[in-house]
Amino acid sequence: MTREEIADGLAAVGYIADRDLATALLLMDMLRRPLLIEGEAGVGKTEVAKALSDLHGTNLIRLQCYEGLDQSAALYEWNYQRQLLAIKAREGADAEAIEAAIFSERFLLARPLLAAIRQDVAPVLLIDEVDRADEEFEAFLLELLSDFQVSIPELGTIVAKTIPRVVLTSNGTRELSDALRRRCLYHHLDYPSQDREVKIILTRVPGIAAALGRQVAGLIAALRREELAKVPGVAETLDWARALLGLGVADVGDDPVAVYETLACVLKTQEDRARIGRDVTDRLIAQVA
Repeated sequence: MTREEIADGLAAVGYIADRDLATALLLMDMLRRPLLIEGEAGVGKTEVAKALSDLHGTNLIRLQCYEGLDQSAALYEWNYQRQLLAIKAREGADAEAIEAAIFSERFLLARPLLAAIRQDVAPVLLIDEVDRADEEFEAFLLELLSDFQVSIPELGTIVAKTIPRVVLTSNGTRELSDALRRRCLYHHLDYPSQDREVKIILTRVPGIAAALGRQVAGLIAALRREELAKVPGVAETLDWARALLGLGVADVGDDPVAVYETLACVLKTQEDRARIGRDVTDRLIAQVA
């Protein structure tokens, strides 16, 4: 696929990508390398992987990272309860035969990383918020991302049937290692421009008028220039557009009360709600109405 075909395909499944992101996705396929996407929370990093799986018609396998994540939760586990039942059912049998029976595919629980490399059709593997995992887990990922194979002591080395398209996301809560960065292509995803956000609204909110979509995008852009504790992301933009549409608002200038009362869609802390009072809301509406 060309860069333009990628951008058009993503748009068809509801994701509006800029030229730089389309280029990064093109290179990911061309070079068969993972793509690391960094950016603030809410800019649409996770949605890239979801849209990519829709574009290619493949499964999306997601590994949500968190502090304390270990290999067993990410790679595989044994079904210990079924193994115990199998051992009891084989009481008196040869110990080696029992061991061979219980450490078999039948009792293996594939977690996201193992599941991703065992697919017959290459899936999209999303390793979400990798910066939330610790350095030890990050080091474990290096071999998988380089060789796409894993070793299970009881079964041996399992080589990938197909190479998944791998998207890693990071919110920048900690610095990632140089070793991980070297194995990945890189893209920084920022909040969309106002024009691009209008396109996102019109694509993702069926039935909304272009005029209202432009006003919502303008209000969001104005809010992001305020000193907020939590800057609203694209998901909040879409929620706000849907809320105003659902309330029958056609023009924000005609119903400033509805705009103010629906700020719950975009302002997610008490500090921000207190900062954006009715007077500030009216000022922002005046800029876009």
